[in-house]
Amino acid sequence: MMQFDAALNKVKDTLFSKIHLNNLVYNTCWEDPRIDRQLMSITPESEIVMITSAGCNALDYLLDNPKAINCIDVNPRQNALLELKKAGIKKLEFNDFFQLFGEGFHPEYKELYHKILRSELPDYAQEFWDKKIKYFSPKNKKGSFYFRGTSGQFAWLFKKYLAANKTAKNAAFNILEAKSEQEQREIFKTLEPYIMNRFVKWMMNRHITMSLLGVPRAQRDLITKYYPGGMAGYLADNLRHIFTELPIHDNYFWRLYITGKYTKDCCPNYLQIDNFYQLKMNLDRLTTHTKTISQFLKENPKQYTHFVLLDHQDWLAAHNQPALEEEWELIFKNAKPGSKILMRSASTEIDFLPPFVTNQVRFDQKMAMEFHLQDRVGTYGSTYFGTIAMNVNDIELDEEEEDAVLI
Repeated sequence: MMQFDAALNKVKDTLFSKIHLNNLVYNTCWEDPRIDRQLMSITPESEIVMITSAGCNALDYLLDNPKAINCIDVNPRQNALLELKKAGIKKLEFNDFFQLFGEGFHPEYKELYHKILRSELPDYAQEFWDKKIKYFSPKNKKGSFYFRGTSGQFAWLFKKYLAANKTAKNAAFNILEAKSEQEQREIFKTLEPYIMNRFVKWMMNRHITMSLLGVPRAQRDLITKYYPGGMAGYLADNLRHIFTELPIHDNYFWRLYITGKYTKDCCPNYLQIDNFYQLKMNLDRLTTHTKTISQFLKENPKQYTHFVLLDHQDWLAAHNQPALEEEWELIFKNAKPGSKILMRSASTEIDFLPPFVTNQVRFDQKMAMEFHLQDRVGTYGSTYFGTIAMNVNDIELDEEEEDAVLI
């Protein structure tokens, strides 16, 4: 039986790798940059190392005028998406840029791409968008770039599922326009039975579903291990918190997921006209790199101030502990004293960090939890924010401080 389970897990991991490395997975970021920027206190001296994802949050951080942002991803399609956004900011007028990345389509997408944007892209991004620029066509059946890519495909299926029931569809759209949390709670009573019924729970427990959403088996296993009620309970509690306890009016994450587009009043900062020209001036500070974080740090040794690791350490801990340890060794080697670490996990708690990490990083549990509860996305079990002490002896805590240390 154990051999069968091991073989099945290997098949699942292979499937995830094929989906993750051969497709555009994330068409938008699912981490809240508002809490990121509050936690990290970015300054004009900051030099950031981060995972690219869809590039939205890197552009958000750019508004704090850091010295440099290095975006790193092993999937070149993710970097190609950020490069297209950079080209659009550099060369397009705001209305055209918003039409592409706010509405998710443009009636003249071919002309914009071939006449204006393509020449601004590196070769690998040209190769990708030459084939996929049709994602922005208003004539395709999905109608929005945000219903393309693997996570977008699932969002499109979710929209079709809601559209099949008038009550569910109306509730989903009405909750986005609610004027108060009390109104949200009332509407959610109608919506919840449709989005957390037996069929949806069954779908969310399928490995192929999680793979399309970019969630590896290791993260699903963490949820099953640590969260009461497993995956179904995790999803139900997170959605209930997002839709009933936090204001929905500026939650552009779920507006996009439900409708396939942003509005000018509810969108990421990089899509707001007041920020557009500042981004134009700062673009040369943002670079993309298709490789692992360890490879980047080996090839670009420097003293960086911020490391934004998203949730990829969940996967490393489950599949490649030596790579996890090597990454932390390189982070310490390339970090200024007091550098900040920001990471997330599918689990409500983690126990996989090596002792040499927990001895050198002071994670503030109290602060991280306060901000985690304000996260407008709600797809992670926990957020971790820490400061690197380059000398272990620097970590001396009184009793009150001990309560704030996560690990």
